[in-house]
Amino acid sequence: MNTSKDFINTGLRGIAVASTKISDVRGDEGKLIYRGYLIQDLATNASFEEVVYLLLHEKLPDPEALSAFRGHLARERGLPSGVLDALRTFPADAMPMDVLQAGVSMLAPYDPDIRSLSHDAAVEMAVRLIAKTASLVAAWHRIRGGEAPLEPDETLGHAANFLYMLFGSRPDSETAGFMDSCLVLHAEHSFNASTFAAREVASTRAHMYAAASAAVGSLSGELHGSANVRVMEMLLKIGEPANVAAYVDRELDAGRLIMGLGHAVYKTDDPRSFILSPMARRMGERAGGTKWYDMAKQLEVLGKEGFRKRKGRDIFVNVDFYSAPLYYAMGIPVDLFSSVFAVSRIAGWCAHILEEHFALAAPKPVLYRPESDYVGDYCGPAECAFIPIEKR
Repeated sequence: MNTSKDFINTGLRGIAVASTKISDVRGDEGKLIYRGYLIQDLATNASFEEVVYLLLHEKLPDPEALSAFRGHLARERGLPSGVLDALRTFPADAMPMDVLQAGVSMLAPYDPDIRSLSHDAAVEMAVRLIAKTASLVAAWHRIRGGEAPLEPDETLGHAANFLYMLFGSRPDSETAGFMDSCLVLHAEHSFNASTFAAREVASTRAHMYAAASAAVGSLSGELHGSANVRVMEMLLKIGEPANVAAYVDRELDAGRLIMGLGHAVYKTDDPRSFILSPMARRMGERAGGTKWYDMAKQLEVLGKEGFRKRKGRDIFVNVDFYSAPLYYAMGIPVDLFSSVFAVSRIAGWCAHILEEHFALAAPKPVLYRPESDYVGDYCGPAECAFIPIEKR
């Protein structure tokens, strides 16, 4: 390969590609804001359904609106029989995120509003997609385990119903509350990789399911939604608290990072980690021991100290660090962590797709079309002369 010119790979860092009213990540201050509200206030006071309403409708609901919205979301949880039949044809060892991406796409033909271009129809599609994403994840987990998918329970909240459909028993109020908080915490995070993927596809005027499917594909990557999978795999690999210090030294001496430490935006600890950490400890206590939480806490302390000693600067905890032991204590399989992330983030994706389709489309839609720096000087300053195959 000709390396006469350097490659650039900015990852669009520091480049504003569009305006948004949905959320703000203030990395220097350690703040995450959904439509004006601090994440700490939402996660400790609002339900996931309230937050979904806020993201879709730009305001928090009053009691009457929330009751109606809860019912609307609950009624849309059921999956078409054709989609369930298709899921049963997949290999049992298929990766859950691949199945989820396929499932989101398969929902499109069943949506009665799929050909409509109106805002009201798009909001209806968003509600269906948010409701059904949780059902897709739960259905696939049961199908791959040789069990029949469960019908949703409309009397349960979104988080509690997801756990019910996943495990087959209704969760206690504390576990359901923790899951609800997790869904709130992961629902939105501005122009992250998967949201940007959704918005880029939406800018073509593709429908909501196409854009959301692209977002699921982006979330599946280990540098994005699979990061909490790698955190738990790291904890399982270390195995015991006594092994943490040696692991930290070995990884940092080799120039590698500790999974769950470091973030592309935050210059402080992720504000969501302060909420997830005590929940992870409590779920560990309820599951019979806090071993995985204790190891994560050791990793945080020793990892920060070791990084500062070697690099002369600080590194901070991200959202994946404590969501991993929390989900594990809930009994959620490690390979399902990213899909649980999607059960939440689908709300933010839908809000961004709506914004891209309607708010930014006025008065004129703009197709995302970034530039690139071509460095393929294969024949020097001139274009290459084509040589017929028989003379090559």
